[in-house]
Amino acid sequence: MENHGVKYVWGPLRALLHKWPERTRLLVLSVVTGLFCGLAAVLLKVTIHAIQHGVETLAGPRPWLYLLFPGVGMLLSLLIVKYIVRDDIGHGVTKVLQAVSKNESKIKKHNTVSSLVTSALTIGFGGSVGAEAPIVYTGAAIGSNLGRYMGLSYRGMTLLLGCGAAGAVAGIFNAPLAGVLFTLEILLFNLSMSSILPLLFSTVSATMVSYLLLGRTTQFTCTLVEFSMRNIPFYLVLGIFCGLTSLYFLRTTLFLEDWFGKNLKNPYLKWLICAAGLGLLIFLFPPLYGEGYDHVGQLLNGQGSGTVWFFALILVFKVFAMTFTNAGGGVGGTFGPTLFVGAMAGYVVASALNLLHPGLVPVPNFVLVGMAGLMAGVMQAPMTAIFLIAEISGGYELLLPLILTATVAYGVTRIFEKYSIYTKRIAQRGELLTHDSDQAVLTLLKTDSLVEEDFVPVRIDDTLQALVDAVTESHRNIFPVVDARGRFQGYVDLSDFRRDMFRPDLYGKARVYNYMRSAPEYVYPDEPMDQVMRKFEKTGAWNLPVVAREDRRYIGFVSKSKIFNAYREELRDFSQD
Repeated sequence: MENHGVKYVWGPLRALLHKWPERTRLLVLSVVTGLFCGLAAVLLKVTIHAIQHGVETLAGPRPWLYLLFPGVGMLLSLLIVKYIVRDDIGHGVTKVLQAVSKNESKIKKHNTVSSLVTSALTIGFGGSVGAEAPIVYTGAAIGSNLGRYMGLSYRGMTLLLGCGAAGAVAGIFNAPLAGVLFTLEILLFNLSMSSILPLLFSTVSATMVSYLLLGRTTQFTCTLVEFSMRNIPFYLVLGIFCGLTSLYFLRTTLFLEDWFGKNLKNPYLKWLICAAGLGLLIFLFPPLYGEGYDHVGQLLNGQGSGTVWFFALILVFKVFAMTFTNAGGGVGGTFGPTLFVGAMAGYVVASALNLLHPGLVPVPNFVLVGMAGLMAGVMQAPMTAIFLIAEISGGYELLLPLILTATVAYGVTRIFEKYSIYTKRIAQRGELLTHDSDQAVLTLLKTDSLVEEDFVPVRIDDTLQALVDAVTESHRNIFPVVDARGRFQGYVDLSDFRRDMFRPDLYGKARVYNYMRSAPEYVYPDEPMDQVMRKFEKTGAWNLPVVAREDRRYIGFVSKSKIFNAYREELRDFSQD
């Protein structure tokens, strides 16, 4: 039941906005979405810091407790998700992409709050993950639910979902341009120039809220050295290293997640193993505790200490720490760990070069640029990486090496891996919307909505008389053949028995199975449209039967002509301003 206070506030606003064109409504709602996302980002930051302060107070002179606290946060999140939320809320950015491509941009209402609470507990207690993906999921949920409540179309709701994600990134980082680029590169597809305006409104609104409540500060303060052209070859080396590290990060993460999912079904046993594993890693490598941004800040100001091998091992094991946190019940994203590993990559490369020739390259510069390089590779979003790092650090004087390293890292990763860490699994299921309009439109088409059910079925053992009677009832030339349980057996084409229709002496003798053909392929109602089109191409058929996947029960037919008509309509809607 809706809260009466909410209805009292939003009811008149919805009635007023419904009188305006959708484009005008979107501009207003993008500002509202940005304001809410800015508040959500501030709330998440403040809550995490408050929990961290409480943890520090509890630990006091007993530093060994820091090995146990991450497991506590993971357990609390696990219990909330299992018994209160009762839904999978991990992998926030991937879930947003799934909502756009598969669920008409609809995200459940609880996601406006659930990711905030659980990620704050996970990170506040020292989980080795980032807060960015949960806040993106929260922001997208805010935009999606606001758009649905205000009666926007699928396209308008998708854009408002993107405004929520953009506002969330802008609010958490105080980086409005990066928020827009994040949405354009990672979440949405084929947006026109007029669609960018709501994104800008949302990010500026969210950033203003963050500035007003938390002050105008950058995420990282840096002590940088003026860029020198002689260092360009070394930034190329950094780009290659970041590209290879991105490949390791992406594939190792997905492998570990699959392993835990397949081999550990009991959530409490999984939590116990992951909490113990994370505690051991933190004992060996203390920078793996929490987001690790404090350690990144030290490196950016030339205050880090340790051997190249120590930081190289941190780089390697951060992926394990992150996966332990998420697999053990914690809620957090890969966004923050990507920045952390990128900083470690920059430090390792710079320190190794300086071992060969002391003072050869400035370490803080390479730490900063490495963050952009790894983000470009892991997320396959070079523009977001370049401008996010520049915005959150104020390091615009390093724009050229940021561009160079991010581009090289992205290129190296793409040689071996076509998809980002967010899109790989969705792409494997054929559900990914891309910047390729044709592929995106095919993904938007749903097979079950194109099934034609106006065919008259006949039983396999029916006589020719029943087949002739079916002709008088149908305006189709195809007659699906089913058995006594309604399972599809084949079909009869009118041309197969046209001559015998005029031979009454065969009406009681000839049977349907005498005229039946086998279908060259079956189509399932939940099958992705690109797979359906491959079946049409392979068989050369113009119509294919649609059957239930579990028992081959006949449902209807899908035709090329209907798919082509739906494709043209979708492409027209998809491409309009």
